[in-house]
Amino acid sequence: MEKKTWFITGASRGFGKEWTTAALQHGNNVGATARNVDALADLKSKFRNLLLPLQLDVI
Repeated sequence: MEKKTWFITGASRGFGKEWTTAALQHGNNVGATARNVDALADLKSKFRNLLLPLQLDVI
C-alpha cells in the first residue's frame, strides 16, 4: 500500500483524533493540528516519526 501524508484539523479529540489514529496505525504521515498540542502527546509518544503536531487556533 502506498504511504500517504494527511493534514488533519481538530486532531486532539472526536472524529479528528479517530482519523489521526487510524492514519497513523496504517503507517501514514500526519500533520495534526490542535489548539493545545500537549493534547497530542499520547499519539506523539506512540508514533514519534509519523506525527507532526501543529498548534492551530482559528479566530
